[in-house]
Amino acid sequence: MDAQHSSSEVQHLFDALPDTVFFVKDREGRYTHCNVTLVQRLGRKRRGEVIGRSPLEVFPPPLGNRYLQQDRQVLAGTPIADRLEVHLYPNRRPGWCLTLKRPLFDDGRISGLIGVSRDLGRPNSRHSAYAQLERVVNYMQEHSGENPRTPQLAELAGISLAQLERHFRHVFQVTPQQYLIKLRIEMAMRLLRGDGSIAGIGQRCGFSDQSAFARQFKATVGMTPSEYRGLDGVFDGVDPAP
Repeated sequence: MDAQHSSSEVQHLFDALPDTVFFVKDREGRYTHCNVTLVQRLGRKRRGEVIGRSPLEVFPPPLGNRYLQQDRQVLAGTPIADRLEVHLYPNRRPGWCLTLKRPLFDDGRISGLIGVSRDLGRPNSRHSAYAQLERVVNYMQEHSGENPRTPQLAELAGISLAQLERHFRHVFQVTPQQYLIKLRIEMAMRLLRGDGSIAGIGQRCGFSDQSAFARQFKATVGMTPSEYRGLDGVFDGVDPAP
């Protein structure tokens, strides 16, 4: 089976996964394959409205620029793995995803890229360590503006650091560090709807300075805090889901 047929078969398999975006792009960053989940989240009716276009043509400008920069990184040979991001949903509400992108090779040369973005699901409350992690999460929520260390969090849960990392992935699909970033960015997105200074908001959310806040916010949301504050209608609602 050649690469074109393989991508088409995989595309149809991912059509059955409403919580996962799948795509393949060519050397210029244009979509060659995508599942129906991506088509629907873009507000399109047919796959043909996405195929052949770049992210700049199908996403609002700030998000399109973010994905274009990611694609250039991958097409230069640097994969992206388990990157926590805020994505746009069909109702224009932001939602949390983990993104993976890898280059595709043809005769030893990079010919494109393949990627998936998987929605973060609800926490697995039936996991045996859920009660222990709930104490950790409550503490992180109360102290998200500070800088809680993972050894401190493991001690709070009464488990080893390795167990904390492993259980967090099983229950929340992310690491403790990623969960803290998620809390801080959600808090920042709420505060940016108000009138406080960006520097002050960054400090309230636990960032050491404004530049560190801007870097993390842009890496996660796809735009700077000032760009997010100036948006009108790209994201409806404040808190990302879930």
